[in-house]
Amino acid sequence: MQKQGFNPYMPSWEYVPDGEPHVFGDRIYVYGSHDKFHGHAFCLNDYVCYSASVTDLKDWKYEGIIYGRCDDPQNEDGEGCLYAPDVCQGADGRYYLYYFFGGFARVGVAVCDTPAGRYQFYGYVHYEDGVIFGEKPGDMIADPAVLAEGDKVYLYTGFCAPDDKTAAGAKVTVLKSDMLTVAEESRTIVPSASHSAGTGYEGHEFFEASSIRKVKDTYYYVYSSIWMHELCYATSASPVENFVFGGTIISNVDLGIGTYKSPERRMAYPNNNHGGMELINGQWYIFYHRHTNGHSFSRQACMEPMEILPDGRIPQVEITSCGSNGGPLKGEGFYPGYLACNLYSKNEPIQGVTSFGKNVDARFPYITQDEPDGVECLGYVCYLESGSGAGYKYFECKNTRLVQVQIRGICNGNVLVKTAPEGCCIGTFSVKETNKWKIYETDIAIPDGVQALYFEYQGNGFISLNGFTLLSSQQK
Repeated sequence: MQKQGFNPYMPSWEYVPDGEPHVFGDRIYVYGSHDKFHGHAFCLNDYVCYSASVTDLKDWKYEGIIYGRCDDPQNEDGEGCLYAPDVCQGADGRYYLYYFFGGFARVGVAVCDTPAGRYQFYGYVHYEDGVIFGEKPGDMIADPAVLAEGDKVYLYTGFCAPDDKTAAGAKVTVLKSDMLTVAEESRTIVPSASHSAGTGYEGHEFFEASSIRKVKDTYYYVYSSIWMHELCYATSASPVENFVFGGTIISNVDLGIGTYKSPERRMAYPNNNHGGMELINGQWYIFYHRHTNGHSFSRQACMEPMEILPDGRIPQVEITSCGSNGGPLKGEGFYPGYLACNLYSKNEPIQGVTSFGKNVDARFPYITQDEPDGVECLGYVCYLESGSGAGYKYFECKNTRLVQVQIRGICNGNVLVKTAPEGCCIGTFSVKETNKWKIYETDIAIPDGVQALYFEYQGNGFISLNGFTLLSSQQK
């Protein structure tokens, strides 16, 4: 079958959150943190890069390690973890990687002659008197985002816990053309929760995850709000002031989306989000991440097409399984379980900020894998108990039938197949306890048109879903 584009768009055994996409030449490069599968903390691995042709987002290339945790002279023992980075091209044509370590009060910079080569340590952002940026009161170093324009570099940083009254909000700091030296003092551009009264940001205040783009004459600042799961945006005619709240671009639980379920229903477990927007071959995309393995520390890269309206607004985007495909997936072939974009339980996931580490509700379904970190293997949906479901969106169906489903689990019950989480059942099949992946043969007709597929378990125990096979009229 012809290659298709999925979410996550990287291999299912790869965990690259906080993705910052940039087009350099004829390729799109994604720079992000690098989580470890089943890790005990965020960002335990070295920085890697993935790229694709701007004309083919279905075929992503692994570029390898571009910067290692021990490449920074202050972290030669590997004690610190490399958090969310960004890259920009300097006036000299070289590429500059901005990053920071948790526990280190500084923004590091590395440089490379090519977008995805091995970056070399260049220095730390600092003031003209040599004091390291991050060591003065009020300095913000978290999640650096950068935009180079002429002889200036705009560095956006910030982390503001909702209950931290000392943090005013996201900040921008202007650097000189050497990419390191502070030229202008930092300014607050988007308020934190404790400083938002009367600003228009109430309910969507800044938490973390800075990202910046210029669209014609307007600067779009993308950030994660205090709800963590949503990426919001603000706009201004200036890169350093007068940003006005615009709205929510995407939520990795689809809160606010009412096209296929009620707007207030959350279709995954709420947790953090980080990403950026980029124009690729005439189409805008928003990049974000999802959570796997039932905790915060194994996140995966996803993307969806988005639209900037003539008046500058961005309508909220729905999360899908086919974000990089340019449209629905074919209504034929085998689809692995890890492509689920929606996971739900009979118990509604808690709204808002969850604890880092293990999910508050350990009985919520999640994506996982059987092999350890770095081993090539397909992921699957784990722990679908009675009332829980996994959803896949979308497929182009024409005389399409669901013919096989691969399941294992300690179970005795039925799997209901739906085209919407709140919709009617279009077919069922019975499952029984097995500790191996078992193929259940079935024959369920799917209505013609663009459809979603939901697998909801009803019964005792729980099941895991490894994948399913569709058969179209063309294959009969």
